[in-house]
Amino acid sequence: MLTMDEVQSIFLETGAMLNGHFRLTSGRHSDRYFQCAMVLQHPGHTESLCRELAGRFAGEKISAVVGPAMGGIIVSYEVARALGVRSMFAERENGVMKLRRGFYINPGEKVLVVEDVITTGGSVLEVIEVVRKSGGEVVGAGVLVDRSNGKVDLGVTTEALLVTEVLSCPPEECPLCKKGIEVVKPGSRNI
Repeated sequence: MLTMDEVQSIFLETGAMLNGHFRLTSGRHSDRYFQCAMVLQHPGHTESLCRELAGRFAGEKISAVVGPAMGGIIVSYEVARALGVRSMFAERENGVMKLRRGFYINPGEKVLVVEDVITTGGSVLEVIEVVRKSGGEVVGAGVLVDRSNGKVDLGVTTEALLVTEVLSCPPEECPLCKKGIEVVKPGSRNI
């Protein structure tokens, strides 16, 4: 079993935990950014983190794992591999999260939703809705990092390998903007 300190060490060792002034996908500003791709580029770390996440849902009779594109794709694949079940991802089409590419969920199928990082939980909530509308039963949500310090309520059993609290505020309330520190938009969305 990985401890939270061990998980944090992996994020620090790989340069995945960045400090600065960031504009998040949600539009909020933050003093810390988690670039999970820096961790997930290492198959050994990915395997150990996702095996840990999968183990926390052992016994739930999960038959599929779904994550939102992009951040949840690798996590979904590796958690599904550890559980020995199917992996899928949901992606936006015209701004709406959907299962595409022939992915499907059977009625009553038990599904685990996963993501790399949550701040507001918006993408995970969208995927949970996609699974439910498809007839699946969401047994829980698993994330590598919960930046809300456990404040986000996804409405299902949620497991996070690393729980931390960081500055997260609307731009108009951002103390880093008030200090004139330039904001950076990391990540892959809206490039």
